[in-house]
Amino acid sequence: MTDKIAEILDELGGGHARPMAAAFLVNTVAGYLHAAASEKVHRDMLSAASDLTYLTGWMAMYERAHGLGQTYYLRALDLARESSDQLTYSRTLRGMSLQASHLRHGRKALEYADSAAEAAPQAGPRLTAFLRGQQAHASAMVGDHRGAMQRLKEAELALSQADSRRDAVGGYNQASFLFHVSHVHYGKRDIENSIKALRNSIRVMSPLERQGRLHAHAVLAQRQHEIGHLEESCTSWERFLDDYEALSTARGDEHFDKLRALNAPRQSPVTRRLQDRIHAVAKLKAA
Repeated sequence: MTDKIAEILDELGGGHARPMAAAFLVNTVAGYLHAAASEKVHRDMLSAASDLTYLTGWMAMYERAHGLGQTYYLRALDLARESSDQLTYSRTLRGMSLQASHLRHGRKALEYADSAAEAAPQAGPRLTAFLRGQQAHASAMVGDHRGAMQRLKEAELALSQADSRRDAVGGYNQASFLFHVSHVHYGKRDIENSIKALRNSIRVMSPLERQGRLHAHAVLAQRQHEIGHLEESCTSWERFLDDYEALSTARGDEHFDKLRALNAPRQSPVTRRLQDRIHAVAKLKAA
């Protein structure tokens, strides 16, 4: 069920996937956790529940319900601790770091990222890359650019040693790594290289990662606009709208609000076309 919900998240957005996950936790999983079972089966059930709870917290965070997301994360930590599941425990701390970074709390983001790395079990290369990438992002947020670059190198090395498996939950791949590269460059105010890394991230992203692609195109558009590349920014916003039309996501709504607030001159055919598209999508979403 966790894998299925993760697929729905990618295909339709958190607005559809999170209510399903929450209902399944309350109506089904809670009963499983209180059922009579052998110690091994009970621990396995606790571990599986912690994984789904972590995913539900991640979706709440992504949907800007940050207080609710934190509640899910703390419960996921409890379940992982009770089942001795160090993998999910570490992954959840990493999720809390990501939430702190979204809220611009750099020091707290780095604290959680470092705690996640310390709590990790005998980490395989993909998990190592997953953790080091977030450490790099958080380090850049607090101005530790040397540390951020070192963590990026460690993430890149680990990722080069990983297999090609695509994890539904807590996965990390070349697109994820390049997104972190972009964050680190942006933290140094090297916006040109940040844009280049974002473009490369989108280029290697799986077609199934619609929500990630939506977010990446919106960030790319904002950074292009920041340095005056207006027509390129409009093109990126168009790609954002391609996915936003089909997804139910509060993060997408937030980006769309920023897009509507932009003051773009209508003299250019590109900006006029984008404005017409914005009005059409707004009507579609309101319907």
